[in-house]
Amino acid sequence: MKKKLAFFPALALAAALCLLSACGPKEDGRVTLTLMGKKTDLAKNYMTRIFEQYEKETGNELEILAYEDEEFEEAAAKKAEEGDLPDLMMHFNNSDLEILQPEEHFYCMDGESWIDSLTPAAKAYCENPKGKIFGLPFWEMSVSGCYYNKTLLDSLGLKPASTQKEFDVLCQALADIGQTPICWPADGCGWMYQFGLDPVFADDPERLDKLNRNEASYADVPEVADMLEWLLGASARGWFGDSYMDIGWSDISPSINSGETAMVFIWDTWFYTDFEEGKYTRDDFALMPVFMGTAEDGTYEGGNLNMLMARKDGEHLEEALGFLEFCADPDHYNAAFRGVATESVFQGQTTNIESDMVLDAEESVKEKQRVSTAEPGIVGYHTQDVCNAVTELMAGKTDVEGCIRLLDEYRVKEAKRQGAKGF
Repeated sequence: MKKKLAFFPALALAAALCLLSACGPKEDGRVTLTLMGKKTDLAKNYMTRIFEQYEKETGNELEILAYEDEEFEEAAAKKAEEGDLPDLMMHFNNSDLEILQPEEHFYCMDGESWIDSLTPAAKAYCENPKGKIFGLPFWEMSVSGCYYNKTLLDSLGLKPASTQKEFDVLCQALADIGQTPICWPADGCGWMYQFGLDPVFADDPERLDKLNRNEASYADVPEVADMLEWLLGASARGWFGDSYMDIGWSDISPSINSGETAMVFIWDTWFYTDFEEGKYTRDDFALMPVFMGTAEDGTYEGGNLNMLMARKDGEHLEEALGFLEFCADPDHYNAAFRGVATESVFQGQTTNIESDMVLDAEESVKEKQRVSTAEPGIVGYHTQDVCNAVTELMAGKTDVEGCIRLLDEYRVKEAKRQGAKGF
């Protein structure tokens, strides 16, 4: 695995000096902390803001280890296995985290002063099954759904959907006039599948428990087949366009700001951190539920949170924990999240905003939002595995039944690797 290093402009000089000095303590007591994460995560404006604040106010430096998204999990697992973890790591509290054995490698945060400053939702997200917290949530609490170009739809005399049937009719109406309905970034992006699976398991916790005890499989859950059938049908009808298998993260913005596609399954904060305006701007978009064949009335997904974790036996553990305290200071996180569309993660968070898209759909969101369930809740769930299995289906290399077998094989294999009970 070749390591990818990306240094953001404000940190480039500090990083270069760090490399020259072998990242050791400086004569004046200042240190350089290594921080590892996904390239796209580390580039969020609120992250670069907090990095710049920290370096400026403390005199310490950050060596940013930015990995391509698809390489990150493997690289993190390798570092954990080799005992080469960085001082700090960004990671979601999901099944991939278990591969890193957090209780063995990362500092337990239960006694940290900032715990009580978290909102109840943020704190609950960070807790593992034993109720322990291994990271400070410093991220966006966004609302995921189907964001649609209301200006485009209005110009075509079309309306947003409130049921699966209406959504399918809308997609076909767009396709019939040569308009690609949905931007589906199948090249390297996989968050969309959890939107379809969330209501399946969030609405039936016992079903999730059976799956996680290895007493049931995806083959026992009809809605999984329903989602795959819907995806296959959407592809065949041209609802994703002709080249969706080649559409990746960097292609989403051009696809929807040009009007090439009318809708995208994504989250509101993306429009404030990643969206590049073109023919259409953020003000041209509105929000309706996601429909993927598993919830007749649609669904929205609540936020997932990236956590900042500290290496348990790190040489600079004290300074790493100090960095987390810095991030959890109201003056610092309010400066970092100023103008960012997100629900509050900290109780003292005041400078973030709520997007008009979410506010306008507030009643619908309250009624149909589910807690993020598939990725953080299903033992052995791995986004790339799901992508790989669905890609086989969409490429015609397997059928729905075969895709489900693949999904189960991948899930069970991953659960065994994690040492999950019952597998």
